[in-house]
Amino acid sequence: MLKKWLLAALAAGSLSALSPAYASQGEQLASPLVSPFTAQYTILRKSKAVGSATRELEYLENGLAKYSYHTDIEWMIFSDRRAETSIVEVAGGKVTPSHYTYNREGTGKDKYYEWQYDVKANQATNVKTKRTRDINFPTNIQDKLSYHLQNRLNLIANDDQAQKPQHFVYPVVGTSGKIKNYVYEYDGEEELMLPYGLVKTIRLKREVVDKKRVTYAWFAPELDYLMVKLFQQKGGVEQFQAQLSSLTVN
Repeated sequence: MLKKWLLAALAAGSLSALSPAYASQGEQLASPLVSPFTAQYTILRKSKAVGSATRELEYLENGLAKYSYHTDIEWMIFSDRRAETSIVEVAGGKVTPSHYTYNREGTGKDKYYEWQYDVKANQATNVKTKRTRDINFPTNIQDKLSYHLQNRLNLIANDDQAQKPQHFVYPVVGTSGKIKNYVYEYDGEEELMLPYGLVKTIRLKREVVDKKRVTYAWFAPELDYLMVKLFQQKGGVEQFQAQLSSLTVN
């Protein structure tokens, strides 16, 4: 049971009307729609802190962006450390993944995945095995981390619309090369008291019926729709939650 909730906690962090991502092509580095940031989260189980998480966005000199998510959990004799990184292109409000890495260490079996994506050529290369696969990528394809950034851009793009979308669909390519749709539905508004402070949020819901798993994610409009809370339950039982504790915007 412990192993299952640890896996769920870290994989979920691992959690489309569009608008321009930048003020103009010439201002690409100076005026991104989402500013570079570092967000810290406290991971809880049954209201007790068991670890921490960090989500970061950095713009690189080559014009691409580096989006990463790290978690570190210690609970009794168990430990779990994970790191995900996605190198993406952000243009016209669209996130396009090019390089994805995932590393897991701790109690249980270690795992490492590394993929390179050539979306225009419809090819995915497993860096570990040096094998390239032909995959018919949809135009809005995402990796298992980059869809979080695309979701944030979509929420920003729809902020001033009178009729906001009720659901978002993201085709995500997994570590096996298979593509699966991640569907999030609008689930209301809520004011939260977090370690970070009091924030007003909108809530999205993702349900995986065959696994009896439900994930809720809260985003704060006042923080440019940063994800400020994540909660997951399976079979009606809480697996974990993550709450924003600090935020640095560069």
